[in-house]
Amino acid sequence: MSTNTIILITLLVFISGNIVAFLYSWLVLYTDTFKNLRIQKAKYKPGIFFKRLPLILLNITLILTVTAVSLYFFSDIFETDFPQQWWLIPAQILIIAFVDDIWFYTAHWLLHANKFLLRHIHSVHHRAVHPHPLEYMYEHPLEWMAGSLGVALGLVVISLIMPLSIYAFWIYGALRNLHEMNLHSGIKSVINPYIPFLKNAEDHDLHHSRSKGNYASMFNIWDRVFGTVIKH
Repeated sequence: MSTNTIILITLLVFISGNIVAFLYSWLVLYTDTFKNLRIQKAKYKPGIFFKRLPLILLNITLILTVTAVSLYFFSDIFETDFPQQWWLIPAQILIIAFVDDIWFYTAHWLLHANKFLLRHIHSVHHRAVHPHPLEYMYEHPLEWMAGSLGVALGLVVISLIMPLSIYAFWIYGALRNLHEMNLHSGIKSVINPYIPFLKNAEDHDLHHSRSKGNYASMFNIWDRVFGTVIKH
């Protein structure tokens, strides 16, 4: 598999996820499809979607650019043949998720604990008091850059101990995007409660409404371990 093919498929995975987020946001904001499932009953401000769209599109463009450039130089770390031992793919996905979420929790906690970072960087994301799906990308560009380092660290950890499957990378990328848009959807969780330790939309929505606690993204264990859980 060529480098160009790896780049193209990776970008398509990310773009398709954000198309889903765009359509999901439209349904949440401009239809009554999920009216009875909304976590917060407050009405969205008119025009808020298009007011915040430029920053969202800027971040998406920057992520696509950084991803393409990074893969151009480092695509050779991936094994492109499908592994004979199929269980290596879910195992690698879990390793990436584990490393990524520890990093995310630490970075997210720091963004709240440090008043300078909160005021000048993380406060942008917290303008979304009751967020919609696409607002997982509504943040200061430096914030997503810092957050994406968790995925990179997960990839490095795997590459040091075993061949890193490109399929694990693609699947995790798709799942991470879907999970993030679900967390920011403002819609009650349907699947998450049945998956042990998986973070749900209610917890993250509460974080947005109170601007504290529930700092983890993927797993809820870190907030329990470090005593940062908040409940309704």
